Amino acid sequence: MARRPAKPRGDGPLLDIRDLRIEATSYPPGEAPRIVTIVDGVSLTLERGKVLGLIGESGAGKSTIGLSSMGYGRGGVRITGGEVRLNGRDIMKNRASGFRALRGREVCYVAQSAAAAFNPAHKLMDQVVEAAVRHGTLRRAEAEKRAVALFRKLSLPNPETIGERFPHQVSGGQLQRVMTAMALCSEPDLIVFDEPTTALDVTTQIDVLAAIKDAIRDTGVAALYITHDLAVVAQVADQIMVLRHGKLVEWGDTRQIIKEPRQEYTNALVSVHEIQHPEKAPTGTPVLSVKNVTASYGGGRVKVLKNVSVDLCAGQTLAVVGESGSGKSTLARAITGLLPPEDGSVTFVGRTLAPRLRDRTKTDLRELQMIYQMADVAMNPRQTVGTIIGRPIEFYFGIKGQERDRRVAELLEKIEMGKGFIDRYPAELSGGQKQRVCIARALAANPKLIICDEVTSALDPLVANGILKLLLGLQAEEGVAYLFITHDLATVKSIADSIAVMLRGEVVRYGPKSRVLTPPFDDYTDLLLRSVPEMEIGWLEGAISGRRMASAGN
Repeated sequence: MARRPAKPRGDGPLLDIRDLRIEATSYPPGEAPRIVTIVDGVSLTLERGKVLGLIGESGAGKSTIGLSSMGYGRGGVRITGGEVRLNGRDIMKNRASGFRALRGREVCYVAQSAAAAFNPAHKLMDQVVEAAVRHGTLRRAEAEKRAVALFRKLSLPNPETIGERFPHQVSGGQLQRVMTAMALCSEPDLIVFDEPTTALDVTTQIDVLAAIKDAIRDTGVAALYITHDLAVVAQVADQIMVLRHGKLVEWGDTRQIIKEPRQEYTNALVSVHEIQHPEKAPTGTPVLSVKNVTASYGGGRVKVLKNVSVDLCAGQTLAVVGESGSGKSTLARAITGLLPPEDGSVTFVGRTLAPRLRDRTKTDLRELQMIYQMADVAMNPRQTVGTIIGRPIEFYFGIKGQERDRRVAELLEKIEMGKGFIDRYPAELSGGQKQRVCIARALAANPKLIICDEVTSALDPLVANGILKLLLGLQAEEGVAYLFITHDLATVKSIADSIAVMLRGEVVRYGPKSRVLTPPFDDYTDLLLRSVPEMEIGWLEGAISGRRMASAGN
């Protein structure tokens, strides 16, 4: 196969975006369609081999700007003004064939969810080398050789053979690194990293972040790094651009943004403080008691919970923490009856729950509710907020009509949104608003216990803080208990009364928050605590060095 001509190299910066304007059409119920501005007059430049961090809350326009560097607008979004110059030419003047030649060759994209980005029916190697081979950048054998070298550089296990696996046969952190290898394989000039570590636990996040940083340094590729986590972006970016409501707030080198922010909004992002939640002592009979629960997948072949025991009292929060695969969400599945335990028992409000969900009473279902990590996929996009919140009111209490609407309005007030949102659809809400609606839907059942599964991990710090304050306020008002599943130790400190640390399906440390977070620590808990990113330049290198020293000492 003949090689393609060398990629164009214009004078000046690699990426030069000038006065970018991006719009979408909104369709409010009962109203005429209207044009909504997503990005309003943003300009930026990015030099070759440099990393620019794009930060801001949900809806700030970060991902939209990142995708514009590929000439792409998703979900009906249109680039309506300005220029996007890559390698010296305005790519918005391209035809369809021009965009196909550009994407995967000059610019590549690394998504937040690698699991959703890979084809489950094809081996990893076939997907990693596809762009390089199709564009003629490398022959198949050359592309595979480069892929193996990248697997090694990204610290993937068995780099010579991991490409023979399918996506479901590797962990989330490994798949995220394979996706980075896929982006690097065709030797692009620019990579857009869109929240590549947000969904990962803290220890895996360090591995992936270090691998990404080393790969950027060693290959000389430029990058747009999109995130809402300032502590993360401080480890990889040369400069940071702060965005809000589609507009530029502040732009400067990383040290200046972190240490000396000039704008009030930037200062608010930098100085988000942990919520000070006083620990409550357990009192009375536990509302939830999990005793010696063991559970398996594959007909008993794979033990995923091993003799787990925890208690949770009314009006309190038990945080369950650990790495991906430690058993946190699996414990929630056992409690809710989605994964019937093989051994042990789950007692709830004084009654032993049937192991299987289908055998539980309507009261069991009503009093034990769940809020999920991804609010986007937890709501029907064709239903209004009023219908979504009103459904459990009808189902559990038989309340309909005006009385149901009145209760929905009360719940919207509780979550600090108001009845003006009752006729809106999920697509018209921000990420934080969607999560609040999911909270209101859970509260509509008047539960005794709510399981919160990573409910703030996909939210920016300001919005996440608002959600945590809301949950604590509702707990004080309603007396509801929370089982809070998370990999974010800062969140644990903010909301928990007690903590269970899980590793490979077992609880390895358990007790009141003050005791669990007080040294001496076991090695695993110490690793989790040391892996929480700090907003200090150079923290990543120190964390990796400390981990290596600890490993050598063992």
